[in-house]
Amino acid sequence: MSNTPVAVVTGGNKGIGLAIVRALCKQFSGDVYLTAREAGRGQAAVAELQKEGLKPLFHQLDINDLQSIRALRDFLKEKYGGLNVLVNNAGIAFKVADTTPFTTQAEVTLKTNFFGTRDVCTELLPLIKPNGRVVNVSSMVAVSALAKCNRDLQQKFRSDTITEEELVKLMTKFVEDTKNGVHEKEGWPNTAYGVSKIGVTVLSRIHARMLNEKRKADQILLNACCPGWVRTDMAGPNATKSPDEGAVTPVYLALLPPGAGEPHGQHVSEKKVRTW
Repeated sequence: MSNTPVAVVTGGNKGIGLAIVRALCKQFSGDVYLTAREAGRGQAAVAELQKEGLKPLFHQLDINDLQSIRALRDFLKEKYGGLNVLVNNAGIAFKVADTTPFTTQAEVTLKTNFFGTRDVCTELLPLIKPNGRVVNVSSMVAVSALAKCNRDLQQKFRSDTITEEELVKLMTKFVEDTKNGVHEKEGWPNTAYGVSKIGVTVLSRIHARMLNEKRKADQILLNACCPGWVRTDMAGPNATKSPDEGAVTPVYLALLPPGAGEPHGQHVSEKKVRTW
């Protein structure tokens, strides 16, 4: 078993994920795994970074496939005895102009961005070593989507006592409400991506609380962050930041020094804690 520290980035083959892998290869003293759903794309991304003189490693990971998540979990356990840094970056978004029915968009977006991310956390959080760092890539859209929820939903999503089960029920309800054509009547905003990222930020707050309760002495820091508006396939060519600029806050959170103590359980943007 290797004593080398290890970092894992999900959705690492392009965009912000690739930029996070690049930065970690330069700044993290240990092995950095670029993971991707499609092995071919992931290995091509690794080759691209190798040309830059970096040494990322590759492991397949489809966050929508529990077997794939568990294969990565078992690999990390066996080879490293755990995990030091986890960056949950994998996510999807439909284009604004996409004509896919909203109910389908809701189901597909939530499946990956919320439920897939949650499954990764369920399997990998128990592996995080003392002084480990977990970063969940959320979005500035989460904040604007929260503001568009009705007061009752806002209260629930801002609660310091909401449980993971309650959050899962709410996310499931959003998808059901879209199917029944009542999501607006029920107080939801008209953005599946926004709701999925509300889920990511609230899940982060819940998991940070759980770490405080169960593993306080291990000083693990877990946060959600907004990378900003970044030029990627997702956001398009008019966005204001390059992928490397978008990686700055996620990488800052991934590399918080031992004993830092904070931020923890926060929604962070431009390296600053934002009010949720």
